[in-house]
Amino acid sequence: MSEERKILVEEVESVAKPPLAKVDDAVDDKPEPVVAPSPYEAESDAAKLGRKKDYLEGFLAQQPTEAPSGEAGGDLYEAVVDTLKSIYDPEIPVNIYDLGLIYGVKITPDNHAIVTMTLTTPHCPVAESMPGEIELQVGSVPGVGHSEVNLVWDPPWDPGKMSDEAKLELGML
Repeated sequence: MSEERKILVEEVESVAKPPLAKVDDAVDDKPEPVVAPSPYEAESDAAKLGRKKDYLEGFLAQQPTEAPSGEAGGDLYEAVVDTLKSIYDPEIPVNIYDLGLIYGVKITPDNHAIVTMTLTTPHCPVAESMPGEIELQVGSVPGVGHSEVNLVWDPPWDPGKMSDEAKLELGML
């Protein structure tokens, strides 16, 4: 007693494309008066749609604040990071910043740069020369008064500290 099922197929020449949604279509120019909901009921969808389209106007009119020079996003801080990105590990073709060797960059109020870093291993062949080279190059950034490099071993470096760009460069992604 098997019942046979058939699929009906209708051939058509073309199908009209649906209209594209537009913001103007979603919000009415003359919204209904918005009544504040009581504390016991949530705002209705109709009340939410009744808001004016320009409710973000104040937010969009704000200008971004300028980051202080010594903080992330500031000119001096970014110049130091750019300098660190120009220094490459001699054994690995990736810069020391993307390699994850730089743990911190601090710019003091009197424009001294303090770089906290590690190396891939304490037995690294450049363990003696790399911190000095970094100190010289960071100290040569215009605006930096003095530079200092603090070499730390805790936490130890591992490949998880590398940026995605470094992992891609080394074929690890």
